[in-house]
Amino acid sequence: MANTKPVGVAYSDPDLSGGTIDDTPIGATTPSTVEGTTIYADVEIGYAAAAQGAVTQLTSKSTAVTLNTSAGQITMNAASLAATTNVTFTLTNSTISAKDVLLLTVTNGTSASYNAFVSSMAAGSATITLRNISAGPLAEAVVLNFAIIHCA
Repeated sequence: MANTKPVGVAYSDPDLSGGTIDDTPIGATTPSTVEGTTIYADVEIGYAAAAQGAVTQLTSKSTAVTLNTSAGQITMNAASLAATTNVTFTLTNSTISAKDVLLLTVTNGTSASYNAFVSSMAAGSATITLRNISAGPLAEAVVLNFAIIHCA
């Protein structure tokens, strides 16, 4: 029986919507969505290059940026940020929904000197806060990596 899997002594058709079985596309073309209750990966799960982007903040560390991709890098303005001080800016991104999770990491700058977090989210945008946790002012073009976990 095609596309079946053994379940004890009986067989059950798999619940699939798109994807591949043994590297063979399901259907006439490879679909863009795969759904399942449990999905495992042997190596990595992530976004292809086409889903990533980059943007550079222009005027100051509080200047809003726009990047309409599911993952990417934000290079912040190199303006000085005083010790133990927060700066907040808006990321406008058409792929963000209010139910999504936005992950951030600081990828450069003085080691262990910054915290970055999402202050708030709404459909189409997120407010991001960078905090200088060091004992002195820093003037660096901090780079933030981000990835969105999309929640339907």
